[in-house]
Amino acid sequence: MPHLPPPAPEPRPWTIQDSADLYGLEAWGAGYFGISQRGTVAVYPEGRPERSIDLLEVVKGLEARDFAPPLVIRFDGILAHRMAHLRQAFDDAILDGGYDGSYTCVYPIKVNQQRHICEEIRDLGSRFGFGIEAGSKPELLAGLALTEGLNQMPFICNGFKDREFIETAILAAKMGRNILPVAEQLHELELIVEAARAHALTPQFGVRAKLATGGIGRWARSVGFRGKFGLSVSEILGAVEYLREEGLLEGLHMLHCHIGSQIFDIRTLKYAVNELTQLYVEMVKLGAPMGTLDLGGGLGVDYDGSQSASESSVNYTLEQYATDVVHRVKSICDDAGVPHPDLITESGRALVAHSGVLVFQILGARVFPDEPDPNLVQRALAMDEEDIPQPLLDLVEAHERLSDPEADPVEIYYDAEHALGEAMSLFNLGYTGIVTRAATEELYWAIGNQILRRCGDDLPEELGELPDRLGDIYFSNFSLFQSLIDAWAIEQIFPVMPIHRLDEAPTRRAVLADITCDSDGKLDRFPGAGEPETTLPLHPLRRGDSRGGPAGDLEPYYLAVFLTGAYQETLGDLHNLFGDTHAAHVVLGPDGDWYLDEVVEGDTVRDVLKYVQFDPDAMRRTLRREIEGAVASKRLTLEEAVSMRRFLDQGLDGYTYLE
Repeated sequence: MPHLPPPAPEPRPWTIQDSADLYGLEAWGAGYFGISQRGTVAVYPEGRPERSIDLLEVVKGLEARDFAPPLVIRFDGILAHRMAHLRQAFDDAILDGGYDGSYTCVYPIKVNQQRHICEEIRDLGSRFGFGIEAGSKPELLAGLALTEGLNQMPFICNGFKDREFIETAILAAKMGRNILPVAEQLHELELIVEAARAHALTPQFGVRAKLATGGIGRWARSVGFRGKFGLSVSEILGAVEYLREEGLLEGLHMLHCHIGSQIFDIRTLKYAVNELTQLYVEMVKLGAPMGTLDLGGGLGVDYDGSQSASESSVNYTLEQYATDVVHRVKSICDDAGVPHPDLITESGRALVAHSGVLVFQILGARVFPDEPDPNLVQRALAMDEEDIPQPLLDLVEAHERLSDPEADPVEIYYDAEHALGEAMSLFNLGYTGIVTRAATEELYWAIGNQILRRCGDDLPEELGELPDRLGDIYFSNFSLFQSLIDAWAIEQIFPVMPIHRLDEAPTRRAVLADITCDSDGKLDRFPGAGEPETTLPLHPLRRGDSRGGPAGDLEPYYLAVFLTGAYQETLGDLHNLFGDTHAAHVVLGPDGDWYLDEVVEGDTVRDVLKYVQFDPDAMRRTLRREIEGAVASKRLTLEEAVSMRRFLDQGLDGYTYLE
């Protein structure tokens, strides 16, 4: 008797670790995110899995309080942990390296100007010895208000300045603030000298150097000889002589530079630190008192989890960053016999990015069928029994060939693609009708989807674009332009994943379309293995509301975009008049329960109309008159008029997103 082949093994059940691996959560999460045993995203504000917050519970809790997604959820504990981590990294590097200077980080308000975040950083900064940075008049005034009673907190003033800006900073110094304006241009030094004499004060100030070291990545052009910021070396030489002549050289205490933003390759940082420190040493030799070296921003975030020298990642750890900075500054200063300066970094992105999460709900999906509608195909075949269009026959034949395991999927797909093109040409010339066109489209989509399932991870290179062509479209209740502007403007990649059902295998792949009336309003770049992926693995949407609604209702399906705490809220715009989302600050209590520290309500329709100079009250009066006119002319019943007025009144004071 011949031996029978062993039975095929049963497929292994999907696990939460499979989901963690699929979405790369452990790679980009930096220890702040995981998956609970019930398949939901867990947040570890302190970096400790034993102290967690269930993200789905937070969303449901906010919904119960009438705060519907989209939501920005901020975790103050993550912010505190990031600040402590940065503090510890530099403290260890200074201790291990025998460095004589100190370290502080100043938070650039521009990274996220939301009041609660700035206040949290101020309060934590008092504990960690950190400060703040302002780059405009509004930020200067905000910073002065934030630091009331905190005279020793470092306050750096960057950006282009006029007489009013500089005089305000000088007067703040005279009031006792630890404020230090940085000259970006030579005429700013003249304004500093003028204000110092007018108010009988020798302030501390700095100059920003324009380094020759080139930048990398998206912001490469912001540095180098043609960079926007700072003085050239010859201008710095002239500045030192000018200050000496004016008797104010003793106020020059800091050298600053702009390395760039999101520095992903540690080598670029090393080159810039070398150049800046050599310049610092030369300024000390020229007689400037100095004492502080400000390396600016640039500390990157690993958005895609690849830990590589790519635009959405970094090839170094926070500890490596601190060690390299301290070691290089120390070595150059020791060689020159110059005391070690105090170090400042402006690491805003690295501080706040992890603390912000955007959560939104899926409204529906456009799904290409896995199987053609047999009734539709039979109807198309029956309509032209005597002269069936050849492309339709070719597609039916290609679909049947899929059942042959020996058939070449590449050949089948190319045949289907050719047949679809011919079918479209016949339709456009009027030789076939709408039923035939619909049948050919469904056959083509089904063939493509079945090939994808059949090939799995072994998809031939020739069919590499097939997942993009046949990926689902999941319609998402948020605005890309308001909440993820960098994804649109600079193609920044953000990690995206469902926040529940993670104990189930996701069987669909999709792009995410927002609710703006703009074809660019979609997310179609996601972290991948090596290269960004253009579709995201997702679960099929389910009908039958688990909350007891009608059987046909769509069950809630929530996705989250992570690492959104830096820049996204401030840079967002009002495309289609979608305003700010609700923002909730969530804190993990000592007992392990989470609570809401504050909820900032998102913009109402009334708010955004005012932003663009519409008068909501005048609009209300106008539309009410029109409604009453429609009742008088019997175009509307009284009940219809009441419904219309109710929508008008509630709509003006309601959320700009779908509820």
